[in-house]
Amino acid sequence: MAEEIKIKRKSARRGDDGHKVVSVRMRDELIERLDAIAESANRSRNEIINLLLESAVDIVKIEGEE
Repeated sequence: MAEEIKIKRKSARRGDDGHKVVSVRMRDELIERLDAIAESANRSRNEIINLLLESAVDIVKIEGEE
């Protein structure tokens, strides 16, 4: 009889890495601007969008809020 049974740990399934896929409609001009920033920064469009959104949610002010 075998002394131990080895079971490999299952790798995280897609989407289980703390990230979710979100689909957003954008104007061509905005995508071009994002792509230009991404190219200048040597980053992906996805990275640039995430960096910009992370900054924006910290500084957004809803009009009418005290």
